[in-house]
Amino acid sequence: MQRVVALILCTTFILIGDCQWLQAAPTHLFKIASLAPAGSVWVEQFENFAKEVSEKTGGEVGFRIYPGGVMGDDQAMFRKMRVGQLHGGGFTMTGIATVVPDFRVMAIPSLFTSYEEVDYVKEGLLPTFKERFRDKELELVALTEVGFIYAMSTQPINTLEQLQRTKNWSPAGDPISENYLKALGITPVQLSIPDVLSSLQSGLIETVYNSLYGSIVLQWFTKAKYVVDAPYGYAYGVFALDGKRFNALSEAHKQAIHAAAGVHFPILLKKTRDSNSDSRRVMLDRGTAFEKFDEKTSQVLQEKRELAVQQLIPESLSKAIYDQAIELLKKYRSISPGEKTH
Repeated sequence: MQRVVALILCTTFILIGDCQWLQAAPTHLFKIASLAPAGSVWVEQFENFAKEVSEKTGGEVGFRIYPGGVMGDDQAMFRKMRVGQLHGGGFTMTGIATVVPDFRVMAIPSLFTSYEEVDYVKEGLLPTFKERFRDKELELVALTEVGFIYAMSTQPINTLEQLQRTKNWSPAGDPISENYLKALGITPVQLSIPDVLSSLQSGLIETVYNSLYGSIVLQWFTKAKYVVDAPYGYAYGVFALDGKRFNALSEAHKQAIHAAAGVHFPILLKKTRDSNSDSRRVMLDRGTAFEKFDEKTSQVLQEKRELAVQQLIPESLSKAIYDQAIELLKKYRSISPGEKTH
């Protein structure tokens, strides 16, 4: 009846302006938070996703997003989900892995060499990831991507010795990054993402790790003007909803959410990768120097990876998920180039 009344009022007053204000509020409103800044490709594409869900459910399912970290970091967002202040979020791997530890497996440094490898392993791990999230009463709606991340510093870095002499940052709550840097002889300064820029400005840290686009969006590139031009690792995240609230929806509404995610998050993936590519040109134009590690340092980075991983199992990462990821990676690398294109 409420919708009928709204329609009649809209028809009556259509000549005097927009009647969007008369539409009924969603029956199921999901309040979503994210560290992604307003205006970024991540937030813009999420808004497109939310619009489609609203349309496909006749306005019964809606989303309200709180971007830019206004709800706090990942841990704060998750705590607010547990008390009902939020109903989901766009989480970084680092943040949500404190809840779902196996989700951090693809962030192991020096693991991937191409996005093709990333996509193959990600597709193979997705069913396991979904199961792990549901075990924690979370619904994994879509994986998100920051992209390949690079070491970025306020001073030139070409060797392991130079890297060791700088004040390195490690995301708070990320045992993979912390253990890997320690294996390299580095004791990192742990900070949450919102604290990084001010710490770069004050000199508390000198070397950070981010994607090219992420460094521009978060303005880290204004201080860290030297980039090691080889992927340090792969950064990603997840859009997840409170499992109980999601399961309270009808099957049709659940399907509408997943269907819309299947359309809009692949678009987001492409936009993110395009943005990273474009960011390289922007950074070059702004005076960023892209340099290479020497061959000896590159070899050491590979060798220390396995040592760091073994120290993480089983407390921070299960052997099963690590073995699954490595097996998928080996399988992809064994496929002939001709078969990979099909």
